[in-house]
Formats: sequence, C-alpha cells, structure tokens
Amino acid sequence: MKIGILELLAGRLNPVSPGQYLDHFFARKQYASVMPQAISAWCRQMGHVTFYATYYGLGDPKNRLPPDLDLVFICTHSFSAPLAYGLARAYQREGTLTVIGGPHAKSYPQDCLRYFDLVVLECDQTLIADIVGGQFDPPAVISSPRPLAELPSIAERLPEIRTATFLKGKPFPGSFIPLLTSLGCPYTCDFCSDWNSPYRSLSPHRLKADLQFIAQNLPGVKLAIFDPNFGVRFDEVMGVFESIPPNRRSPYVIESSLSLLNPERIKRLHRTRCAAMMPGVESWSAYSHKAGVGRAILWRKLEGVVEQFYLLKDYIPYLGVNFILGLDLDAGDEPFELTREFMYRTPFVWPSINIPMAFGGTPLFDTLLAGGRILNAMPFTFYTIPYLTVILKNYDPLTYFQKMVDLYALLASPGWLTQRLASMSYGLGKAVHCLRTLAARSRLQLMRTMVEQLQTDAHFYAFHAGQTDVLPHFYAVIYTRQLGPYIELVPLAESRPVLDGTPEILM
Repeated sequence: MKIGILELLAGRLNPVSPGQYLDHFFARKQYASVMPQAISAWCRQMGHVTFYATYYGLGDPKNRLPPDLDLVFICTHSFSAPLAYGLARAYQREGTLTVIGGPHAKSYPQDCLRYFDLVVLECDQTLIADIVGGQFDPPAVISSPRPLAELPSIAERLPEIRTATFLKGKPFPGSFIPLLTSLGCPYTCDFCSDWNSPYRSLSPHRLKADLQFIAQNLPGVKLAIFDPNFGVRFDEVMGVFESIPPNRRSPYVIESSLSLLNPERIKRLHRTRCAAMMPGVESWSAYSHKAGVGRAILWRKLEGVVEQFYLLKDYIPYLGVNFILGLDLDAGDEPFELTREFMYRTPFVWPSINIPMAFGGTPLFDTLLAGGRILNAMPFTFYTIPYLTVILKNYDPLTYFQKMVDLYALLASPGWLTQRLASMSYGLGKAVHCLRTLAARSRLQLMRTMVEQLQTDAHFYAFHAGQTDVLPHFYAVIYTRQLGPYIELVPLAESRPVLDGTPEILM
C-alpha cells in the first residue's frame, strides 16, 4: 500500500510575519512527536511504501505528501483539528482511507467521526497492522486493548527524524530528536489528558541502545524527551544515561515535577547533560504536591518554588515553568501578582502563562460541561492560547484579559528580554528566549484586540459571558482566514464542535 503519515503542528494557512516564520521553522518544527514516527516505521517494516511529514505552518500541508495515497494517518491537536478535517475530506474525495489519532482524537472522538473514516484513541503496532489490513469497517472509533509496551528504536525512526527536525536531512544547532522513556503520569491533575493514564516505564535496554546509537551516529544532537513526567523512576533512568561515557553524552530537554528533585538528583541531571527543564507549577492555589512544597499555597508556595529554581539555576542551563491562571481556585489580583513577583525574582526562567482550557476526557471538562461553562459554539481553532473557550468562575472576561495583558506586556517587553539574556550564558537558550519573546508579542497584540472587542462589542462580551451561543464575527473571520482554501471543505456552518456523547469503541 501507499501510506501517508502527517503530523499537524500548526493549524493556519494564512501568511505569517517574519517573526512567526522564525518561530514556526526553528521552534514549532521541533515539536514533532514520537508516535506518528512510530506508525511510519511500523508501516515501512510491514513492507508498505510510506511517506512521513510534519506541517509546522508554512505552505499547504497536503503538498507535504504525494498524491494517490491508499491510506493517510493524521495526528493533530485540537487547535489544528479544523485543518485536519479539511484534509480528511480532500483525501476522501481521492478515495483515500483517512485515520486520525493524537490528542484531539482522544479528547473528541465523536466530533472526529464527522470527517474521518477511523478514529484511534490508543494504538500499538498490532492495531496499526489491523488498520492497514482492513480489519475495521468505517466509520469507527478504535483503540488497542493493550498498553503500549514498545516503540521503534531511534535507528528505526531515523528516516522520520531526518525529515521532521533536521535541515535537508542533516542536524543543525536547533535540531532535537524526540524520545520517550516512559508513558502515563503518576499525578491526577484534573485539566490533563494523562490524568487517568497509569505511569509505566519503557524498556531501559531500548533506551540504552538508543542513547548509544545517537552517541555514535548523531553526536551532540539534542534530545527532546517527551515524557509527561520525566524521572519518576529516577535512579533507573539516570543509571542508563550515566552508562554513556561523559564525553559522548547528548544534551537533553525534559519536563519534570519539582517534587521529584533534590540537590543530588539535580547534580546527576547536570552530569548527564540535562540542558533544559520545564517544570509545571500550574497554579499558586493548587497542585502543590507536584511543586515539592507540600501543602503550601500562594505566597508560601512562591517562596518554596523560587528557592528551588535558584537551586536548579546552578546546574540546568535553560529553565522554563508552566502556569495556568484563572482556574476555579483563582480569584482577584493575587494569582497575577504572584506570577509577576515570580518573574521579577527569577528573570532566568521563562514563564509560560496559560489560559484554562477544558479538553475532552478530563475531569475539568466534565465539570465545566455539566455546569454549562464551555463555549460550545467556539470552533476548535481557538483551543489554544490566547483564546478563552470557557466561562471562568471568578473573573469576568474583560477583567481577566486585562490582567493577562498586563502580565504579557511585561513578558514581551524589550527591557525584560534584555534582563533575561543577561541572566544566562547558554547561547541556544538566549535564542529560544528571543523566539519566545516574538511569540509573546504576537499573543499580546491579539489579547489587546480582544480587550478592545470586549469593551466595544456587546455581542462579543455576551458570547464570553455565556449569554449567547452565536459565534461573534471576530472569530468567524479568523476561522475562515486561517483555513484558507480548506474553508470550502469545513465551512463555518460546521464549525460548532460535538462535545458530548460516548462512542462505541472497537478493540
């Protein structure tokens, strides 16, 4: 068979600014994930002709794959789902069987069934073989009954890695190799799609073989470890990293909880060349167990978190942190003041300041849907920062966006960028700060536009207050513009998501 595998890392086709171009090519391109590459490798091992590509916002995604495919796998997040839907219809017109997987399929399988032949929730090599072998009659929602136990090695995925993250098949300083050492997560954060996914380590023998292959064949190329929570079985994983001779170790990037770290573990990360870490503090009012500060909240939590980041600063060249502001436990100025204070006290840390978003299949989604607090007419295009797709409990939309504008104005300011660059010596980290600042300025501009809309357009405000479910013209224009020619295949009249319902799942 002639099989295509396409991962959507962007959801817009309209032209981008020079700053966005740099962000898309040098940053977004590096977010290519492991599973689409695994599917491509598995199909190739079965003897099929496979074509793998990623779309990171430049050009037409359909041109990334050849015509006349027998089957196409598309992986997407929710913000790029409308583009995925348009692609599905375009391929179906050509007689191609369409399959969707990834975060969006897992969250909204009912909506995906409107456009795709097959919707995959969880998969492994056996399920992919069954799909390719025609074992499922469309339309259907399917899932593997077995937990994923093994992925193709780096050597087996190397053609996909060269396509996804290298430049003309060769690594450049911004290249990353995507890697997993575990699946699932030990925490049960109500906003996270991994809240009910049991933690499990992947084979340490496979990890060692991958690290040895990289050291021998791709020396110095950085690793992006996509574990939802790296280092839960810290000693086992670090033992594998430490088995590679010090002069052959590759720099790597992780997401980890502060609760898993102590001074000795941080030193081991440093010795094994951990180049960047992005812990999730999430909220000043909750999730303190992940931050390693016990039950401390608000200002006490701030003190503990700042202390930990200063400890990390001496060993990890690049640090980021994730915040979500506007959760139900947040109220008043305090969460924003705490975030601002954290930024002033830790200029060497990049803060990703996020807006609450309820993704299907999470407890937060169930709570907000039952309470009528999800804007059910908002297209999936807007399921990304800086858009607001839910009704906040303790903030009206105008006040909330005004507070976010104040924070982003600081985050994107030239003076703050200068201070951040002066606080670190890591060259690539400085480049990442510059790219992230450009992205923050773009978000800031859009947030200011939304503040203006909330102040001047009564219908726009009523929509965000839950008083009408008629999509404002402001969003209709953006939806139409971002889809470009695919708007004919996924018209605005179809943009209202199917958020409820439980599909029958075939295994």
